[in-house]
Order: sequence, then structure tokens, then C-alpha cells
Amino acid sequence: MEFHGTAKTNRLGHLEIGGVDTVQLAEKYGTPLYVYDVALIRERAKAFKRTFEKAGITAQVAYASKAFSTVAMVQLAAEEELSLDVVSGGELYTALAAGFPTEKIHFHGNNKSYEELVMAIEHNIGCVVVDNFHELDMLMDICKEKNTVIKVLLRVTPGIEAHTHDYILTGQEDSKFGFDLQNGQADEAMRKSIEAKQIDVLGLHCHIGSQIFETTGFILAAQKIFEKLHQWKKEMSFESTVLNLGGGFGIRYTNEDDPIPAAQYVEEIIAEVKKQASQYSMKMPEIWIEPGRSLVGDAGTTLYRIGSRKDVPNVRQYVAVDGGMSDNIRPALYQAKYEAILANRAMDKPEETVSIAGKCCESGDMLIWDLPLPKSGDQDILAVFCTGAYGYSMANNYNRLPRPAVVFLEESKDTLVVRRETYEDMVKLDLPLKEKVKS
Repeated sequence: MEFHGTAKTNRLGHLEIGGVDTVQLAEKYGTPLYVYDVALIRERAKAFKRTFEKAGITAQVAYASKAFSTVAMVQLAAEEELSLDVVSGGELYTALAAGFPTEKIHFHGNNKSYEELVMAIEHNIGCVVVDNFHELDMLMDICKEKNTVIKVLLRVTPGIEAHTHDYILTGQEDSKFGFDLQNGQADEAMRKSIEAKQIDVLGLHCHIGSQIFETTGFILAAQKIFEKLHQWKKEMSFESTVLNLGGGFGIRYTNEDDPIPAAQYVEEIIAEVKKQASQYSMKMPEIWIEPGRSLVGDAGTTLYRIGSRKDVPNVRQYVAVDGGMSDNIRPALYQAKYEAILANRAMDKPEETVSIAGKCCESGDMLIWDLPLPKSGDQDILAVFCTGAYGYSMANNYNRLPRPAVVFLEESKDTLVVRRETYEDMVKLDLPLKEKVKS
């Protein structure tokens, strides 16, 4: 078992993260419980930024907050002097509630509403990443009405496929995102944007996928984009001041994964952008990237309490926990894989192979298949690693299960940053069909 960040086994044989005993956390806050290793998040943020600084490259490292968006997480991103990507009015509202500098907010999304764009413009955010003509027209109308100018990046699909799961590919031609570089859409969008007085085009954005373990896709995308930028320089006298190559940098979930260090992604991206700018005699653009999962994914661990057990002779042994697809839908959604240990018996050797079942009323609610564990029993604490990205952000109330609390761990201190949802919270928006009759 490979531990991440500050995780280790303490003298009691318990899993410890950030200097805090996770078994004590389960007792204090209940389970399921999301816990985050803040030191690891800070370390990753610094690694991305440090590589740009060492190379003397002007850049923005923007946290892709869709991975995990809470007020505390956004404030942590601000402390590390990151920029911030949001993809909805809700994520923008969270950023505003956190006091995040609006000039460092970038707004993504393939179907932004009129209201969301008004919200972005009224708060004078740093950049809107324009995804389609419908949005471009709305932006021009709003800016004209408000007598203002908005900075934009045009999102393009360069036709590059990353080696990842089909459901999370976004850079190939057949994508719901962006203007296609091959069929003339991007040319038309750029021409229209340049001519619009309300639009200040900074440059281009692309995102080729997620959980990527090599740099080839980023290099090919940069080459495709510079070919187009060279054409636009000749035809439209446009020169990009910003090139955003997105995120998707992979992390290790299990021993099947072999990610490369954050610095290596950045170094090779810088080298290729320099090469392309020189080849086409263009100014070196500011480079933006958007790490999300790679900042928070392996910094998060979910703690569960083990409950029932079902042994199917000669077939499988099921061990159930008090959460499941309501707090981590990724295994059901796209067969995501995880590793886990017993937090209260972290040094015990495996004695059996079990499959971890969630408590939702779905046969597909399985968190981990074929997990080696010590013989486990009722009330043991299961720690599932690398749940920091898309666990809390995709959490739901299926079967009316309350969403878990979130705790940040740093320097032997635990800080509650999201309280556990209650049954009362879940029904507070419900309206009765008829008033309850008082007895």
C-alpha cells in the first residue's frame, strides 16, 4: 500500500493524516467522512507554480474547482496564490462567498446561462472561456447593455485524443465543448470576436481530457493551436497573448496508475510552447494551466464504518459500509478503482479478499471489487484513498442519505469545513402537498 502526502501509521497502528489519528476523527465527526491532507494540496500547488517561476515564464495556475468546491477550498487556493476556474453560477457564488479575487476567476462551461454571464460581468471576473456562438452573442449583448468590455479565451477542440476513459475525453473533434479547429468554426468565432468592440480576446483554450499520464497529447495540441495562430496572424493580424492548455494531469489511484511529477508536465509544455513560438516568429504567450484532480485527488480520503457482511460460498465475500454511491459515484459512473485499508488496524496483514459494497439500494453500488483486507468486522473503520476529487462535488442524496462532513487536516489540527448534512437539511426545500394535521 502506497501512502500519499503526510499519511502514515502511528504508534497505535492507526492511519494518521496531517498528524491526526483518523480513528479519532471518525469518532469525533462520524462517518462517512471526507478528510483532506492540506499540506499535500499546498505542496502540489507550489510544485506547479515553482516550475513556471524557475523557467522565468509568465503563467497562471488555475485550480479547476469542479474537482472540489467549498468556501474553505477556494480560500486555500487563494492562500497559495492560484487562479480559479468555475463552471457554473454556483461555483462562481462559492468563490465570491470565499472572498476570492475576482480578477483571477475564469468562467468555463458549454451552456452558460444569460443570468450566469450577467453575474460574471457584474463582478468583473478576469476571463470568460467562450465555448460557442450562442454564448458569444449573449456576451456581446450583455456587455453592450452594460457598456463594458469582457476578456475572453476561445475554447477550441484541436482534434487530439488523450489516453483516458471515453466519458471524460473532451479534446477530440466529436465533443460537446468548444469551437472546432478543423471545420472553420474557430476561424469564424475568432473573426467575430476581433470585430466586436465588447470582446477583448486574450487567446485560446483547450482541454484534451483527464487522468493523463504522459505529455504527448499536450505537445500535439500546442502544435495544432500554433498552426492556427500562425494562420490568424497572417489573415487577421491576431497574436495570442495567452495560451491555456487545460489540465487533466493524472494521479495514482491504484498500482495500475503511473503518473509523472507535476513539474514534468509543466517543463515539457513550456519547452513546446517556446519551440512553437520561435518557429512561427511569434511572441511567447502567457501559459495557463488548470490542475484540479492533481491538486486535491490524492489529498482526500473517505472514512467509512463497516457494517453488514454477506459471504457467498465459492463466489464472493461482500463487506458493506455506511456510504457508497451517494458520496462517491465514480465507481458506478465510470468504473473508477480505489485502494483502501482498515484505518484502525493499519498494520494488520490481509487475511481475505472482499468486495466493498455501499448501502444504497442499487446492485451497482460497489466501491471496490476484490480488496485484500484483514478479517474485518462491525465498527471497523475503512479508509478509501484518493477520493479528494469528484467525491464531495458529485455527492448526492440518493435514498435520502445525508452528504458527509468535510474536515481539513494540517499540522496536527483538524478543522471542520463542511458540516454533515442533516435529515432536516434534506427536506428544508420540500413543500407539502397539504398542511400536516396537528393532533
